[in-house]
Amino acid sequence: MEERTERETVFANPDGTTFTLEKSVAPVRVATQGGGWVKPDATLVKKTDGSVGPKAAAVGLSFSSGGTDGELVTIAEGTQSVSLGWPGALPAPRLDGARAVYENVLPDVDLVLTATVEGFRQVLEVKTAEAAANPALNRIEYRLGAENLTVRAGAGGGVDALDGNGRPVFRSPAARMWNSAGDDAAPAAAQQLLYLAGPTQADAGEPVPAGPAEEGDPLAGPGAGDTSSVLDLAVTEKTVTVTPDPELLSATDKSDFPLYIDPSIELNESERTVLSSDGDVFWNFSGGDNGMSVGKCGSAVIGGISYYCGSGYVNRMYFEFDPANLKGKHILDARFDITETWSFSCDARWVDLERTNNISPSSKWPGPTKLDQMGDRNVSAGRGSNCSPSQPRAPIKFHDNAAEPDENLTPTVRNFAAGKISRLTLMLMAKDEKDTVSWKRFDDDAVLSVDYVGKPAKPSAIGLVTGSSQTCTTNESAPAIATDPTPALTATTQTESGGERGASLRIVMSLDKKTGTTWTKAVEDMLVPSTPVGDNFKATDSFSATLEENTVYRYRAWIRSYYGSQYLAGPSNASTTGWCYFKVDSKAPKPPTITFNATGPYSLCLPNACVPGGKPGQAGSFTLGPAAGDVNTAYRYKLSTDTAWSAYVPGATVKIAPVPPTSGTITLDVEAKDNNGPGADNSVDFVVKEGDGPVGRWNFHDTGNEAVDSSTTDPKLQDNATLAGGAVRTTQGRRGEITVKPATESTPAEKVTDNGLSLNGTTGYAATAGPVIDTRASYTVAAWVRLGSASQDATVLGQNGVNRSPFHLGYEQSTKKWSFREATADTPAGGTPSYQRVSSKNQAVPKVWTHLAGVFNSMDKTISLYVNGRLQGTTPFAASWAATGPLQIGRAQSSGTYADYFPGVVDEAAVWQEALTDLQVKQESRLLDADRKPAAELVASWNPAQATGTSLTNSAPGYDGTLSLSSGASLVGDELVLDGTAGAGSASGPVVDDSGSFTVTTQAVVDAAGMVKKPDGYRAQILGQRTATGSSWSLWFEKTGTRQEPALDENDEPVIDENGNPVNKTVPVGQWHFGRLTADGTGASVVSGEDAVLDSEVRLTGIYDAQDGTIQLYLTADPQSKDPVAYTAQVGTGEFSVGKGYLGAWGNYLPGRIGDIRIWSGALGDEAQVSDIVGT
Repeated sequence: MEERTERETVFANPDGTTFTLEKSVAPVRVATQGGGWVKPDATLVKKTDGSVGPKAAAVGLSFSSGGTDGELVTIAEGTQSVSLGWPGALPAPRLDGARAVYENVLPDVDLVLTATVEGFRQVLEVKTAEAAANPALNRIEYRLGAENLTVRAGAGGGVDALDGNGRPVFRSPAARMWNSAGDDAAPAAAQQLLYLAGPTQADAGEPVPAGPAEEGDPLAGPGAGDTSSVLDLAVTEKTVTVTPDPELLSATDKSDFPLYIDPSIELNESERTVLSSDGDVFWNFSGGDNGMSVGKCGSAVIGGISYYCGSGYVNRMYFEFDPANLKGKHILDARFDITETWSFSCDARWVDLERTNNISPSSKWPGPTKLDQMGDRNVSAGRGSNCSPSQPRAPIKFHDNAAEPDENLTPTVRNFAAGKISRLTLMLMAKDEKDTVSWKRFDDDAVLSVDYVGKPAKPSAIGLVTGSSQTCTTNESAPAIATDPTPALTATTQTESGGERGASLRIVMSLDKKTGTTWTKAVEDMLVPSTPVGDNFKATDSFSATLEENTVYRYRAWIRSYYGSQYLAGPSNASTTGWCYFKVDSKAPKPPTITFNATGPYSLCLPNACVPGGKPGQAGSFTLGPAAGDVNTAYRYKLSTDTAWSAYVPGATVKIAPVPPTSGTITLDVEAKDNNGPGADNSVDFVVKEGDGPVGRWNFHDTGNEAVDSSTTDPKLQDNATLAGGAVRTTQGRRGEITVKPATESTPAEKVTDNGLSLNGTTGYAATAGPVIDTRASYTVAAWVRLGSASQDATVLGQNGVNRSPFHLGYEQSTKKWSFREATADTPAGGTPSYQRVSSKNQAVPKVWTHLAGVFNSMDKTISLYVNGRLQGTTPFAASWAATGPLQIGRAQSSGTYADYFPGVVDEAAVWQEALTDLQVKQESRLLDADRKPAAELVASWNPAQATGTSLTNSAPGYDGTLSLSSGASLVGDELVLDGTAGAGSASGPVVDDSGSFTVTTQAVVDAAGMVKKPDGYRAQILGQRTATGSSWSLWFEKTGTRQEPALDENDEPVIDENGNPVNKTVPVGQWHFGRLTADGTGASVVSGEDAVLDSEVRLTGIYDAQDGTIQLYLTADPQSKDPVAYTAQVGTGEFSVGKGYLGAWGNYLPGRIGDIRIWSGALGDEAQVSDIVGT
């Protein structure tokens, strides 16, 4: 056994190359505080703090021990929690297994809390009609508390507790209310006999019970014959209110008491439900002793004897899985197992396993649309000795049958792992729902088991070996030079993210040569190393053949991932970034020597030692010389951070002083030249130390009247900033949700919400007690800002002189641009100051996050402005002077007073006593967290599940924006349905600074029936931001053609025409895009690697990384481009739209459905971060 979590177990298989992952829909183990695992046990016990809680649960759960202090119940996941309080005193509870009974909280009304492994159920048991008449039951208001979560109304009248990224951590379905009328609905024998012991025990003519009483636990939900009602939960910031059905309260017959009124809240991980044709819903049901049923629960005659189950309703059972831990894995085989606990008779009946669209707490009969059959089984189990031979309860295993091509479990799970469908929902149903004998019961122990191997990715570090590194020249006309006719080639094994552990990999090296204009294979492919290795193994080898002189060769490599004697082949560099070209020239200069001069700050990295030195912006000192026997005339060089070679430096031996712009490992690559031309490369590595760091940093993630300077932990050196004039902290910090402590296999992550500094634009500011930087020397000032209004000048950072600040980093209303301006002198009050300034290339966008940085370089005597990590311009400035007053955040000193108060939010303000390099500013604007991943702040969240009418409210806390719907767009369940001709939604935009990094996600369904009517090449925009003339950015689906598929009926059987021939149907084919939608299709975009799955929910995530100038598209958490796709941002204007696109006029309408829409400021960094923050 290799890995385990509460719901997942990974086994290494005996073949030594494959693994099996078991995903359970319910927890199979829970973590202990000591780090071990125990079996789940919801039995309640008294805790050391006096509260009551389960012995072993997947969540932190605490029930009140009685009294008026504390909350009734608190449910927690790490640092995130929800609490409910009862409006009155509570008696000490009576504990009964997993149940805490608070007796007579109102006369003849008990409050019953039932712990589950994943949450709790809360029920008011109203015992008498007199109790039901109590006015206190007309409206029941619970106190609500939330820590690091936002609680809001959920789908179908329920409640969602959302984290800082809009993901539900806890969910509650709509509250329910039911009476006990069903107790008398079944025949007497059915009420007395739990299991069928044989027809002779029943009186003649009286139906015999077919199995466990369908009612089960009356506190768990309504049973057959009970009158029930769904109750909406009304949510405010501090209360959750349940309004019971007055009809049930007043009209229930005395014999039909008790009445039950519940809300329940549970952890939102894997989901399950049972939907009944009589309207009942059993969300996140527990299997209990008997399980839940599928099929028709009615009456049937077997062998002349009438057997009874229920009133004739039909049940279906659903299990939904998330793709966690499937990413990066190739699925070899998949199985679905579940325990059958009872069947109506001893005779086998067929049960189907179907894939459907996704479920939610609002799902109701007949349930989500069926999409495809996964398998079927003809079984009977659970009746024990009532059958001969005995039929004990047994696991029913669904697995692809090669003889039945319509059984598609393994290819479906393979698509699921690849992100082509966002969540996998499987439905159990009787094949014949009109046949009572097909009725069965199943437990909640559903398990999805998959055998897999890691997917191979493109190898890294591919090329011709040069010293400590390698070179790969992708320009055929300027190949690298190899002076050795048996050159060493190298590549490093890689798997897709998520497939690293246990990978069994080898590299295929392939070499072609060019003869005239024709490329042919030079030698047979080489497979290295000789035995499989793991991820990130550097393999270096040479082909046995001697290569021809003055011949151009090209080299590519790819990886095989082995399982037994078979393997998967990954992409090569030739299919992505391009071949590596080189030429053999034994007379060319050999790799030159590179010497680290003693006067330089850097030293050579050795195989087992690498001593950091210098800092970004500090030049190195190297001597370049000829290899033995060579006479060189010049050298050129480049650092690994450079995009091009330097000019040739003439000389047989030369000194160079390259300047590393960033910290970390840097490679210096050098090429020599003689009178005949260039020669081979050599390279060395050295490590650049981190820079001096900021001399002041204020992240406002603290409390009190001072913003702590986090640039140092020494109180004597801290320049704390005092908040004044109405400046307050806000939870809309640019870092969004902060992970204080990452999750482990057994413990959830600890998360908190970031803070920023909110300023009113008239009086609010923060200021230090004294100067923080010497303004005569080089310095850099930077901050994240969200401009609330563009109607006034606004300064983010300044520092007092006698009369004015020497610098202003902020916004100028006259140009509507960001600027960094410097005063040439501390002009007296009333004088006319002179400024040098650099302004932004684009106008400032209000109400969005933007990163600003201003740099004064005293050596170059220049000032520079950066916006979102991009240089806006540089201008000369030589008149620096000393400003010895306090640093101001949110205002600036001007003519002896204060002006330019900033309206909006400031976060992550920082200053350095040095001129940061371009790369350092770019790195600062990435806003990396402790794990070196970019921070992201949720700025928009529109969810149809919480909406009614013709608009959706932005539920991201602290952010505005209503998404208005047009005709042809409607809210159905928890989705926005679009007709493909006029239906769309729009909001005032831009929602983010489109010139800065951002992430956008939605769950989309393309309607195949609507799309097949569109012409080939039709591009349906899912969502995007327009410009004045076209698209700034978009997510869209492009129809590329059609194909024929067998038509299936509602039972997944082939449709046959009158001549007995199978009927085909035409279905559309196409791909997903993220980028810039253009009329001619030439806009840059990332395209999905395979055809899109239609009529099914797909999680689409688009990311723009402003610092790198690249875009990426994810399907769930699977990146669609293996290499960066270059992208030039265009700042948006006008509407943000859903379901339509703007290309000079509105069009590109989407036929389909849209789920939640979320947008972040910040570019998520990799698959793991997309999975964690975006989810499924």
